[in-house]
Amino acid sequence: MRLINYFRKKKVDSIVELVNRKNVGKRYAMLILGCLIVAFSFNMFFLKYNIVCFGVSGISIVVSKFGINPSLFILVVNILLMILAYFTLGLDNTKNQLVGALLYPVFVEITSKITDYINLGNVEMLVIAILGGVFAGIGYGLIYKSNFSTGGTDVIIGIICKYLKMSMGNAGLIVNGIIVMIGKLVFPWSTVLYGIFVSYLISVFTDKVLLGISKSKAFYIVCDKEHDDKIRDFLISVPGVGTTVIDAEGGYSSNSETLLLAVVPTRDYFIVKEGLKEIDSNVFFLVCDSYEVSEKEILS
Repeated sequence: MRLINYFRKKKVDSIVELVNRKNVGKRYAMLILGCLIVAFSFNMFFLKYNIVCFGVSGISIVVSKFGINPSLFILVVNILLMILAYFTLGLDNTKNQLVGALLYPVFVEITSKITDYINLGNVEMLVIAILGGVFAGIGYGLIYKSNFSTGGTDVIIGIICKYLKMSMGNAGLIVNGIIVMIGKLVFPWSTVLYGIFVSYLISVFTDKVLLGISKSKAFYIVCDKEHDDKIRDFLISVPGVGTTVIDAEGGYSSNSETLLLAVVPTRDYFIVKEGLKEIDSNVFFLVCDSYEVSEKEILS
């Protein structure tokens, strides 16, 4: 069994290696641009207005009030965390974080010289929080889309996931929640609440950059044999809709049923949904966002 698992892991590792070799120049360009955007938003919106959101950057805002240079603090902590990652998570998990972990604090130092000359005047804090969250979310989205990371608390989250058997989402929530609350040691509650709001915005816009905006919906339609031909003909009649027919069986009734998977352009969502109900008032369907659809599926 161990030998089977070994060869299985080798096969998976070879696939991952092939993926990492693709578009290397483009991926590094995205990493550099992402780090630059995140560093700019850190100096322009978070450090200047004391918004502690998450990560080592958030802690650096707190310690900056005690005279410690934020970029130097981020660099030192990132190096220590990279060493920790090497011994706990292994070389493969450390490689993709190393470049970003060293590049990001350098950009923080560079952009700090630029943002010192930018004055936004008496802009509302809510506007500052929104702008910061949007810019940082876009930057992190580019970084993660390039399959890199800026290190920092990603290392701690990875360690928690590995050794405490916790999901990535829950581990991130705990770590970043603690960091936001550390801000309360120096800043008032109002600033802490803005930090929570910014953290949410960053996660939303990171996902938008990673996944894009959904341009189509995936319909999973379960119907009986009596209506499957009518439903299939209806779906095919809608321009741009791709359909796949799968034989299925009811989990409780064990009756023979049909599962139709249809990719529907968002603009046609309403007509398809209501059309299904007209054909069979008891039809069961599930609708999900579809972020990426291959050409083959559309034309099938």
